[in-house]
Amino acid sequence: MKNILIILSILLVSKVDASFINGTVYDEKGAPLPGVNVIIKKTTLGTITDSNGFYSVDIGERKNVTLVFSAIGFETQEIKVGSKKLIDVTMTAAVQLEEVVVTGYAKPRFGFKRSKMEAADAAMGAGMSLAYEQDIYHNTEEYATIRGNFFRKTLDKPLSTFSIDVDAASYSNMRRFINNGQLPPKDAVRIEEMINYFGYDYENPTGEHPFSINTELSTAPWNEEHLIVQVGLQGKKIEMDNLPASNIVFLIDVSGSMSSPNKLGLLKSSFKLLANELRPQDKVSIVVYAGAAGLVLPPTSGNDKKTMMDALDKLTAGGSTAGGAGIKLAYKTAMENFVEGGNNRIILATDGDFNVGASSNAEMERLIEEKRKDGVFLTVLGFGMGNYKDSKMEILADKGNGNYAYIDNMREAKKVLVNEFGGTLFTIAKDVKIQVEFNPAVVQAYRLIGYENRKLNDEDFNDDKKDAGELGSGHTVTALYEIIPEGVESEFVKNIDPLKYQENNRTVATSADELLTVKFRYKEPDGEKSKLITQVVKNKVSEAGNNLKWSMAVAGFGMLLRDSEFKGKMSYASVLSLARSSKGKDVFGYRREFIELVDLARSMSPRQ
Repeated sequence: MKNILIILSILLVSKVDASFINGTVYDEKGAPLPGVNVIIKKTTLGTITDSNGFYSVDIGERKNVTLVFSAIGFETQEIKVGSKKLIDVTMTAAVQLEEVVVTGYAKPRFGFKRSKMEAADAAMGAGMSLAYEQDIYHNTEEYATIRGNFFRKTLDKPLSTFSIDVDAASYSNMRRFINNGQLPPKDAVRIEEMINYFGYDYENPTGEHPFSINTELSTAPWNEEHLIVQVGLQGKKIEMDNLPASNIVFLIDVSGSMSSPNKLGLLKSSFKLLANELRPQDKVSIVVYAGAAGLVLPPTSGNDKKTMMDALDKLTAGGSTAGGAGIKLAYKTAMENFVEGGNNRIILATDGDFNVGASSNAEMERLIEEKRKDGVFLTVLGFGMGNYKDSKMEILADKGNGNYAYIDNMREAKKVLVNEFGGTLFTIAKDVKIQVEFNPAVVQAYRLIGYENRKLNDEDFNDDKKDAGELGSGHTVTALYEIIPEGVESEFVKNIDPLKYQENNRTVATSADELLTVKFRYKEPDGEKSKLITQVVKNKVSEAGNNLKWSMAVAGFGMLLRDSEFKGKMSYASVLSLARSSKGKDVFGYRREFIELVDLARSMSPRQ
């Protein structure tokens, strides 16, 4: 087993250079250990092990390096690197630890007296970054409240309108919680982001539009009387050589809250992966902010990777968090180096803990909305734990015509910044909206699964001034509707009193051959007028294919984590069965990892 994991560990990082040290951390029984801190001694640089115990650390040009391996409940180990490039470690359980209690929003308390620094280190080893106050440690992570969509009667509301969402931050954040031994808070689970973390085998676009539309209808696995319709978009894949030149500004939070190895240390290693992907025609600037904002790297060609790496290596954390000043300077820098017809983008990397200047969600939202009109898009990368501000991060990305990802380890950094480079950084369609009209002759009620914070008013669909989501090169977008067919009795269908001044008339409904009609609107990246696509979905139920089975498995897992009232007879066992039967090729191992997460969550949950 160890040999297999070693081979997998080596294969996971295909583009690292000779400065990277890789390996796997195990417990005494030979099981891989996730969440272990791996730090370069006498620095704040490092990473944490992923769900397979794998780590990758960039030591740069340092000599005589020692790696420090630490995790709560285990003895800390220091290992000299020497000439080794592959270092596997077996952690020994600590005998002096008497008691540890760690829960999502609770106050961890340690069972023996220790210094503030020792306790903070131990807490960080458990996957938390905690503020000290009178021997009590507080988790201050923030998530926007999610109220799950309920069923709507088709006769009362035949239209469902929403903006697409290609963000996937919720999935990797959820994974971080589970790998650290906790089920995530309900509001940290956004089901549409979990579904869209994965790619799907949709048909590539062949016509005038930059994406194809794919639909499928089958029976819901959690309620056999209900149906599930899948609506999937496949973005056009643009080869790297044909992508336009990039003008990228790295906007990096170097405030004191970023001092942990899984924040600034992981951030620097992640950006080095991105730097390695840049071409000569691309250019990068680096803006940092703490108590104030500053330009630490003027526009530099993608050819000059050493200069970029050196600038990243010099960054250290300290001070307050002037996020507003940093964003203003980043936009100014981007506009001064604007590339007509190119990819002009700011990549903000932070834990979201803004506390100086324009700090409220409303202020930041207005600032980003004002600047996006200049043609500079915004990608947001989240790092860290304990004080993570997910709600602010999502707002910034949504309002900045960009996407949002959470980086919890180097493997996720490689997924976002290398494997999905084009989709993350190159927009092929903006303000993409979906409007579905259901046929009341066959659909009694429906509900959109997820997308709670992406819903639009029905009149927004035809309003080209209304902002919506962006689609990147090669990206897929998937949405699921749960349908209660006409004639099925259901506790979820709520009746209202008959209307006095108008009459509901089923005879005007279209043929029972049609289930629904899907309409799409999108704009070209530099366009202001939207284009419309319409597609009819026939009322023909079939056995679910791998695309639909996988998305239903992920949706079911999300409903279990949220303890949704609509989860029906869904269980961890049925999620695993669906996922295993639809895993497919799984080139990068993301689906295999999902199956492992579900199995791990099942062992932590009272619901078996």
